[in-house]
Amino acid sequence: MDITGARWGLAGAEANLTLCALISNGDFDSYWTFHLVQEHRRVHASHALGVIPGTRVSLSKGPAPKMS
Repeated sequence: MDITGARWGLAGAEANLTLCALISNGDFDSYWTFHLVQEHRRVHASHALGVIPGTRVSLSKGPAPKMS
């Protein structure tokens, strides 16, 4: 954390200290494996449910609007 001109907010400093502790304890590899699994679940959970993010299903029975 000794970087000239660096400014640390509470969240950033805490994240940095947590990573330093994981590295010094030898637990970083286990943590990183856990992190990758959690990130994959978060990113791909909606795809597993058949939902495409950013789309909405129209419930109207009329014709689809024309795109110009």
